Amino acid sequence: MAILKIARMGHPVLRQVASSIEDPGAPEVRRLVADMLETMQDADGAGLAAPQVYVPKRLVIFSVSGARAERAAEEAADGGSESEEAEEEVPLTVLINPVVEPLTEEMTAALEACLSVPDLAGSVPRYTAVRYRGLGLNGEEIVREATGFHARVVQHECDHLDGILYPQRMRDLTSLTFTSELHAQARAEAAE
Repeated sequence: MAILKIARMGHPVLRQVASSIEDPGAPEVRRLVADMLETMQDADGAGLAAPQVYVPKRLVIFSVSGARAERAAEEAADGGSESEEAEEEVPLTVLINPVVEPLTEEMTAALEACLSVPDLAGSVPRYTAVRYRGLGLNGEEIVREATGFHARVVQHECDHLDGILYPQRMRDLTSLTFTSELHAQARAEAAE
């Protein structure tokens, strides 16, 4: 396994539509998934799409740990967005050739960051509930419904497969901020 270099906003691989994977069980796909997992863990990300590591293929991986789910639920309650229900933990998921379908017209905005847009975050509207489907590494079909942060992560990662980065989804660019400023504000509020 290897930690891969992450493409940054502006690189052409992040602007193109990724191509389908013909053989989900191919050794090169398994190697790519292993390398993407190590890269995502090293960068402390919730998800990673193949185009982010310079591979223009329709493949995403994501997971939501208990701590990250809890943090997302707290942020939603503080900001009045998403649902106030407890966020679910999502095990590592590998999705090959995924398709995302909204289950509602309802959208909510919340802060998002991206490994390909380092040091920035912005408020992005996303569908509150989606169904997604794709293939796993063994070719088995995966079909799930997701809400809250889980739905947000899936939509964010699958956007990468269509050449879309979260700033393109933002309706108000005044919310775009440096993550260091967000952390400084959080520290100041905690100190009060």
